[in-house]
Amino acid sequence: MSNISKLLLSDEEQQLVNNTRWILTKRVVIDKVCQLMADVAESQKQIIEKEKNWLPPDITLSTPKIAKGENYLQLPYVLLDYPRCFDTANIFAVRTMFWWGNFFSITLHVSGAYKQLFQERILENIDLANPGIFICINENQWHHHFEALNYKPVHQLSAKERKTLILENQFVKLAVKFPLQQWNEIPRLLDRSFKAIIEMLKG
Repeated sequence: MSNISKLLLSDEEQQLVNNTRWILTKRVVIDKVCQLMADVAESQKQIIEKEKNWLPPDITLSTPKIAKGENYLQLPYVLLDYPRCFDTANIFAVRTMFWWGNFFSITLHVSGAYKQLFQERILENIDLANPGIFICINENQWHHHFEALNYKPVHQLSAKERKTLILENQFVKLAVKFPLQQWNEIPRLLDRSFKAIIEMLKG
């Protein structure tokens, strides 16, 4: 038999394994996040509807998708993707994320044809999007955390560095995060950030 000491529970673990209240509370919180995301999606759809005259049809015809999971870097999460256009070479997505114990965030993700379409507007208008906006500096486009190897505040980059990241990389990801302590303000903050993203792309 393997080392049995590895299977023993600490005092804290013993308390948790005998306590149903915390896990039920977690379920309630996740349900509330999913409802929040549904409400946010409705607001985002109204914004896209108003701007559909200049956005590509694939973007305006996409539908919101909410997904949840238990293990982004070992912690639960909920995602809202809208608009969402994904294929192997071309991506246009705005991803709203709740990550347990960390933050809410909203991220613009473009690659391929969508990047070519919007990159000049992004470069020109990036300062208008949000004073706290981050840009992805990672070669891997599928990480969502804000550690130093993944995202860097735009205001810390020179004009040359911004140009290189936006024009020469295969993808662009811009993100804003909000601490969970701002829970009551989150719908308004996400709505404002989504509008800023769309305005940035509009030029």
